[in-house]
Amino acid sequence: MKIAMIAAVGRNNELGKNNDLIWHFKEDMRFFKETTTGCAVIMGRKTFESLPKALPGRKNIVLTNNIGYEAPGAQTVATIQAALDAADTETVFIIGGAAIYASFLPLADEIYLTEIDAECADADTFFPRFDKAQYTKSIMQTLCVNNTTLQFARYDKK
Repeated sequence: MKIAMIAAVGRNNELGKNNDLIWHFKEDMRFFKETTTGCAVIMGRKTFESLPKALPGRKNIVLTNNIGYEAPGAQTVATIQAALDAADTETVFIIGGAAIYASFLPLADEIYLTEIDAECADADTFFPRFDKAQYTKSIMQTLCVNNTTLQFARYDKK
């Protein structure tokens, strides 16, 4: 099984604020959907609650230590190993939040980042810093949307 992470980050690794994404680019949402469809996605409880519903076309797995938590359309698990065991696809995507990213980072084979050339001074959630020297970076696409550059990058563990 390949473990991949996917996120959209600003210049300072900003992910979100107030349990929501900072940036809402349809191009990034399309990339996320196309990249993760057909795969299992692992997320934390807060990330699941920020969604309108379970993500269609993917096996949704919610990692939470809240025993008895019910996530309609998703399977709930209490440990990283249980989350990985529940993912029955060739690739599993870690989709947030910050604590979930940090927990899975040492296991990640690939990291897909939409690198947004912008900053958010009041962000409260950040993607964990990682040693980029341990990865080979590939630029998949670069776009300019509303005067903001988005770079779709994939980091493959060496």
